[in-house]
Amino acid sequence: MMGMTLISLGEWLAAGLLLVAAVFLLVGAIGLIRLPDFYMRLHGPTKASTLGVGSILLASMIVSATHGRAGFAELLITLFVFLTAPVSANMMAQAALHLRLPGRAMPPDDAVPERREASESNKSSEA
Repeated sequence: MMGMTLISLGEWLAAGLLLVAAVFLLVGAIGLIRLPDFYMRLHGPTKASTLGVGSILLASMIVSATHGRAGFAELLITLFVFLTAPVSANMMAQAALHLRLPGRAMPPDDAVPERREASESNKSSEA
């Protein structure tokens, strides 16, 4: 009887995590549609989808643990997602800055290494 209670508790906890994940993913999708420019659209869904996928994988690990299987694969996927999502978002933002993609706010001159070097050379020639 105790084992059935533990499995039931794990399933309820997993269901709650799936609901949390659904909310995060919905917020990310709404942010992708509603935000006005590329940089804002990049920020909202990246953060929300990372937390949503993390919650889904955590729910999967809990269900696996209640059924007697270690969730090692889910743990590796979680680590991979949490490490690669911010890096890929940063790379896309850097590419957009390099291409001078317009946004609501102007990026600083030293945001891209090529502009930083040009800005420093202009300052040294003016002095």
